[in-house]
Amino acid sequence: MLTLKHFVLQKEVLNLYRQVIRASRSIPDPAARSETVAWFRREIERNKHLTDISVIENTMNTTLRELRQVLRVS
Repeated sequence: MLTLKHFVLQKEVLNLYRQVIRASRSIPDPAARSETVAWFRREIERNKHLTDISVIENTMNTTLRELRQVLRVS
């Protein structure tokens, strides 16, 4: 059963996905841009089974750090 916190985290992941799409527009190489979005999509799919709130939050933070690193390098 999903709690209110799960619902809130689900919305945060969706907002993060939207941020990824917006931020990827600044990547000049179209192949790198689509790979960045595809990578994030794979991360979501890979972790969609998680139910422990602390693990979900930790995974979101880790993925956000990795995303910032990828966008910084591009």
